[in-house]
Amino acid sequence: MEKKKVVVPLVCHGHSRPVVDLFYSPITPDGFFLISASKDSSPMLRNGETGDWIGTFEGHKGAVWSCCLDTNALRAASGSADFTAKIWDALSGDELHSFEHKHIVRACSFSEDTHLLLTGGLEKVLRIFDLNRMDAPPREIDKSLGSVRTIAWLHSDQTILSSCTDIGGVRLWDVRSGKIVQTLETKSPVTSAEVSQDGRYITTADGSTIKFWDANHFGLVKSYNMSCTVESASLEPKYGNKFVAGGEDMWIHIFDFHTGAEIGCNKGHHGPVHCVRFSPGGESYASGSEDGTIRIWQTGPLTHDENEAVSVNGSLGKVKAGGANEVSRKVEGFHIGNGQEEKKVDTSTDS
Repeated sequence: MEKKKVVVPLVCHGHSRPVVDLFYSPITPDGFFLISASKDSSPMLRNGETGDWIGTFEGHKGAVWSCCLDTNALRAASGSADFTAKIWDALSGDELHSFEHKHIVRACSFSEDTHLLLTGGLEKVLRIFDLNRMDAPPREIDKSLGSVRTIAWLHSDQTILSSCTDIGGVRLWDVRSGKIVQTLETKSPVTSAEVSQDGRYITTADGSTIKFWDANHFGLVKSYNMSCTVESASLEPKYGNKFVAGGEDMWIHIFDFHTGAEIGCNKGHHGPVHCVRFSPGGESYASGSEDGTIRIWQTGPLTHDENEAVSVNGSLGKVKAGGANEVSRKVEGFHIGNGQEEKKVDTSTDS
């Protein structure tokens, strides 16, 4: 009897605590990369296509809530419960600078031109750091209405998007004036806000609702109610014809963008899904969960035998020969950790 064919994800092990943020780099001459933030205090860098582990950034002393890569994937940034945001060399793994804060940093984001780092958190302050003068005091935007949960840049770094942990809505700030110019109203606090790759849409998740907004005129384009509380959503970047969402039911749901109809459902995580993100070419998407794993799901026809597992657990070259080795040459000297080592106990608050 012919074995049943099923689609299975690439399973990326290595984190010892929940994965709470994922970020894909744009496509670079060396491919594209995926960075993950976890409550285990150690962000990890992977080959975005294969999921192969490249290195672990070590230095935080508390849960890491946010992570990102710059446009060229040469530098990484992370925000942590240890009251710091750190800049890392993504080639060597070295810490380049640590920006001190007075409370937990929940979000960080590189500007499109890579010269600035934006941070936000429980201080209710948005800060802009000049990466060409890292020791200079940051510019502070007027106090946020609540603890900052998500942040992003818009309009060639002229606008800042932010949402709060404890109040609904997304606020859009004019960078020059430092004032709120628009608020996108939602019933519940926004837990995920993504600007589409082409700059056309803002995708938000709040409670059990996913909304798509016009990123230039700020009108509501689509609004869909989900069957459960969702924590994160991501729009397919190439055609914009579908989106994925994950949340408390532990599944990743795929929907038609135009109708909102569910067209697929992937099961495999053993805890709530905290973050989902499409790869820059739209050929796959990644999910991070309370179970401590990252799963990379192909959108194409990749199939495996029913009982065959594809696991990427901290070493290079297990999934695709050659591609990962090219990446390892790029990051030669990125020596920190092995993806399976025992992690430090996180004594900082998980707030």
